[in-house]
Amino acid sequence: MSLAKWLVGVVFSAALLGSFAALADTRCKEPEPGSKQVPMLSPPEADVVTGTGRLQFYSAPNPACAMNGVFVIPKDELIAYAQTEDGWSSVMYTNPRTGNAVSGWVRSARLKATGTVGPKQ
Repeated sequence: MSLAKWLVGVVFSAALLGSFAALADTRCKEPEPGSKQVPMLSPPEADVVTGTGRLQFYSAPNPACAMNGVFVIPKDELIAYAQTEDGWSSVMYTNPRTGNAVSGWVRSARLKATGTVGPKQ
């Protein structure tokens, strides 16, 4: 293979990878809670994780946006702030042992409401 063909291949590959990265960034852009697309829950909702196995956290309501190593398990308690019409909830989880908190998106079907948090607005 000539050097020119190799360089064209490298440039094409870099452009293609850049396009995929840009596409991933677009898909993983978090929508604005409180918009028509993502209505806020008022007051926020206390939820418990149901079902079996891990419930994956996502950085945006899109299956391509998984947060590696971030998940909750059945019986974990979350606070839901907003929900999309297509089955995603914007949530926060605080680990009761460490106090560490994480926010993200999970599939709403795995959540069961247990009450509300704070006064109604």
